[in-house]
Amino acid sequence: MAKAATGTVNLHGRTGVRIVVAGDQGTGKSSLIITAAAENFPLNVPPVLPPTRLPEDLYPDRVPVTIIDTSSRPEDSDKVAEELQRADTIVLTYACDRPETLENLSTFWLPHLRKLEVKVPVIVVGCKLDLRDENQQVSLEQVMSPIMQQFREIETCIECSASRHIQVPEVFYYAQKAVLHPTAPLFDQESQTLKPRCVRALKRIFILCDHDRDGALSDAELNDFQVKCFNAPLQPSEIRGVKKVVQEKLSEGVNERGLTLTGFLFLHALFIEKGRLETTWTVLRKFGYNDEIKLADDLIPPLKRAPDQSVELTNEALDFLKAIFDAFDGDGDGMLRPRELDELFSTAPESPWSGTPYEDAAEKNAFGGLSLDAFLSEWALMTLLNPTFSVENLIYIGYPGDPSSAIRVTRRRRLDRKKQLSERNVLQCFVFGPRKAGKSALLNYFIGRPYAESYSPTTEDRYAVNLVDISMENKKYLVLREIPEDGVRRLLSNKESLASCDIAVFVHDRSDDSSWRTSSELLVEIAGHGEDTGFEVPCLIVAAKDDLDSFPMAIQESTRVSQDMGVEAPIPISVKLGDFNNLFRRIVTAAEHPHLSIPETEAGRSRKQYHRLINRSLMVVSVGAAVAVVGLAAYRVYSSRKNSSG
Repeated sequence: MAKAATGTVNLHGRTGVRIVVAGDQGTGKSSLIITAAAENFPLNVPPVLPPTRLPEDLYPDRVPVTIIDTSSRPEDSDKVAEELQRADTIVLTYACDRPETLENLSTFWLPHLRKLEVKVPVIVVGCKLDLRDENQQVSLEQVMSPIMQQFREIETCIECSASRHIQVPEVFYYAQKAVLHPTAPLFDQESQTLKPRCVRALKRIFILCDHDRDGALSDAELNDFQVKCFNAPLQPSEIRGVKKVVQEKLSEGVNERGLTLTGFLFLHALFIEKGRLETTWTVLRKFGYNDEIKLADDLIPPLKRAPDQSVELTNEALDFLKAIFDAFDGDGDGMLRPRELDELFSTAPESPWSGTPYEDAAEKNAFGGLSLDAFLSEWALMTLLNPTFSVENLIYIGYPGDPSSAIRVTRRRRLDRKKQLSERNVLQCFVFGPRKAGKSALLNYFIGRPYAESYSPTTEDRYAVNLVDISMENKKYLVLREIPEDGVRRLLSNKESLASCDIAVFVHDRSDDSSWRTSSELLVEIAGHGEDTGFEVPCLIVAAKDDLDSFPMAIQESTRVSQDMGVEAPIPISVKLGDFNNLFRRIVTAAEHPHLSIPETEAGRSRKQYHRLINRSLMVVSVGAAVAVVGLAAYRVYSSRKNSSG
């Protein structure tokens, strides 16, 4: 592990690094560039150089470097700003013999980069080192420390002299290195510690390399790790040296079995502190991580599917998740508490279920714990909404198989309707209804939350997911998606918005006439959108607040609408009384038979009748034409016979 990567292979996925050099006039920008490229100090320097390419083999990473010189004339400021915004990294120059140019870095150049929203590493370079006044010798650290504290985007500071060939190649080496091996994602300069995402990635790598799962890397495992990352084995003396360095600073970094996770992390912090970021980046990239310390996109299988197809976990993935659940259920109580869940996802960049839509989507106990059903429900929801993200997190927590074996694309809904049966294990139900109809209360009950009298309006789409038992052999994950009343227009602005919907539920407050009217209008609107786009969905009407007296004419109105549209009569429920009339089973059953419970609007009925008339007319014309043809043929036969007999 003490050996750095040879760099003969480009692991960065980059075709080049674009370095833009900027700074006050006369600070030595052009001279610095020419000296680096030609290895000669120029006597005559043009005002601005054309783009300059450094030899590819100049630095170990073998990534081409293009250096862009910039003008110092005020009239060229727009062009300079454009170049700065296109940079991979920026070299800001000042002249060691002119203190005002150093001051301009913090008063103009660095604030200017922030104003332009340029978020790339910055290398500060003091040029003309040979001209500095010998009576004003100050260490670079003393000069730059206050500026670096204020501007964290500064990656490195260096002084050089183009005329004396002092540290000129190093300037662009550090600039390239800042792009290929950046500090910011790995290390917090203020606290001098590894950043959380870096720790999580290194922990996952450690676990993958700990083949015998004993919590330490043995000498053999350390050697395997070294060969994988750096294509070179470690000698026994080198392994002893690595462990000795760790043990001298950190007693718990090494035990009788080998290098512990604590020691492994300490080593990487040590590499970074010593400026050897390429070592840690080589390790991360060998295990598939990109510059954001997330798995590179090409590790995740691409998914091709039609709008009315969804994605589910396979039995292989579910079996893996059940085993993971058991492994992290430390106290064996059949629940994953928040601490246990955090540990489970400690090898992912972040916990995938923090924040919406997952944080409050599944049933939890009083301590915030998830049962196995709730745990698998969260995975079902994540796979439905973002299958790539779901596969990523399976890999992060140690899924051993081919990523493509973890998911399957379902049959198209149109085919389900023809087959008169849905084959899906995860069903999505859109929940519509006016404000205060009881949508949120319905979702809350579904995931085991107590009834609350207070009203809190839902402003964004919200999800709830749980397992619904239809029978011993038939269990489905049901996802309820609550759509606020004012979110319907936004939803329907997309032609394919109902393609992902297996069934729609329309909730109204049965004690409120206006609630019923709004809900029935929504039903007509959604049914019409389905007819227009070809994504019709089964629908159910839910009469909430059955503990209250219904509004006058409620039965007649609901019966009329149900019969007119060809859907089941409203299902009465009371969240307050806990009376749900088997609603969730009925939702699943209706979704499993997608050819039934599809509402029909007046416009849809007229359209069907029109098509029937057209088809009937075409059939009459076809039959008439056929008769005419037969008649003509018969006449020709008769005529030919008559002529022959004559």
